[in-house]
Amino acid sequence: MSITTSKRLINLISLCGFFGLISLSIYFYRLGIFADVQALQEFVGQAALLGPMLFILIQILQVVVPILPGGISLAAGVLLFGPFRGFIYNYLGICIGSLILFWLGRQYGKPLVLRLINEKTYNKYIHWLDNQKRFDRLFALAIFLPIAPDDALCLMASLTGISLKKFTWIILLAKPASVFLYSLALLYGSEYLVQFLL
Repeated sequence: MSITTSKRLINLISLCGFFGLISLSIYFYRLGIFADVQALQEFVGQAALLGPMLFILIQILQVVVPILPGGISLAAGVLLFGPFRGFIYNYLGICIGSLILFWLGRQYGKPLVLRLINEKTYNKYIHWLDNQKRFDRLFALAIFLPIAPDDALCLMASLTGISLKKFTWIILLAKPASVFLYSLALLYGSEYLVQFLL
């Protein structure tokens, strides 16, 4: 399968997932679950084990095959489960997804990387791979900050000599800050923006 065909297939999967989430949202809206946050949290709370497991699975899939912007699912985790549990579930899903993405990149190499990230992003970060020590530092910093394209960088990391152990430690130690900041910014930033504009 050519790179163009596989990219189209991945885009199709992402599009189907996006429309599936839209359909589910419409269904929940008709049930009245979105009437207020408490009703939504009570609905999710009824599935004490299934709800969190399903959300973590969605976050894992979101990292490997983007269905919707990652920030939306981060904010949804905090909204559905509260700040503490939402953070934990977001963190677990994203860390596991990042490790799977790295493993896939190691198994299938550059052809897979070029299928999952666009050429512009690849060309922007390919020079980071010239120096392993510099890459490790830049990668750790990028994962720590909430503005970097983490998924693309995890794939790029799989093309370097970074060990799985080192990669795992960077993800586990640097991810909490970006997950926390991103979640809060998306959840509360829009609220402050609305208040500022009104």
